Amino acid sequence: MRLEPFGRWFEQAQHRFSGFAGARPKSISLLVIHNISLPPQLYGAPYIDQLFLGCVQTDYPILASVKGLQVSAHLLIRRDGQAIQYVPFDRRAWHAGISCFAGEDNCNDYAIGIELEGSDQYPYSDSQYQQLAAITIELQRHYPAISSDRIVGHCDIAPGRKTDPGEAFDWSYFRQLLQRLRG
Repeated sequence: MRLEPFGRWFEQAQHRFSGFAGARPKSISLLVIHNISLPPQLYGAPYIDQLFLGCVQTDYPILASVKGLQVSAHLLIRRDGQAIQYVPFDRRAWHAGISCFAGEDNCNDYAIGIELEGSDQYPYSDSQYQQLAAITIELQRHYPAISSDRIVGHCDIAPGRKTDPGEAFDWSYFRQLLQRLRG
C-alpha cells in the first residue's frame, strides 16, 4: 500500500466518500483500531458501506438501530484484506466518539481510525493482519508522530464504553508483522 504524495489517500484502496468528516484541528499522532460487522457476525454485506455513507437500508431489524447515525472511519479492511477508504487522512473521521488518550480528549481530532471487518470474539483473517501491518507502516512513514505506543484499540481510548477490536485481536502477532516489515 502506498499513500499518494500528499498523504491523503491510499492509491490502491477503493475510494468511497463519506460526508461524516470535518476539518482536522490537530496533527495526526494516533492510530485507533476498531472492528465492525453489520449485522453482527455477517461479513461481506453492503451495510458497513451504507452506514459510513449515510444510507442504511434496514433489511435486518437490527439495522434500524444504526440508521441515521453519523459515523465514519478513514479505512475499512474487509476479511479478504481489501481496503476501502472513506475519509482522507487530512480530514477528521467520526470514529472514536467520546474518547481520551494520554490525557488528551477528542481522539478524532488527531487520530486515524481503521475498522476491521469482524467482531470481538472471532479471529481476524491473516489477510486483514497483513494489510493492517502494511498500512500501518506506510502511515507511520508519512505521519511519524504515530509511534508504536500510539497504536491502540478503541477499547483503550473509550474504556467501559467500547471493547473493540476485542479479545480476538492478536496484538502480539500484529506487532511481529510490523517488526518484520520494518526489517
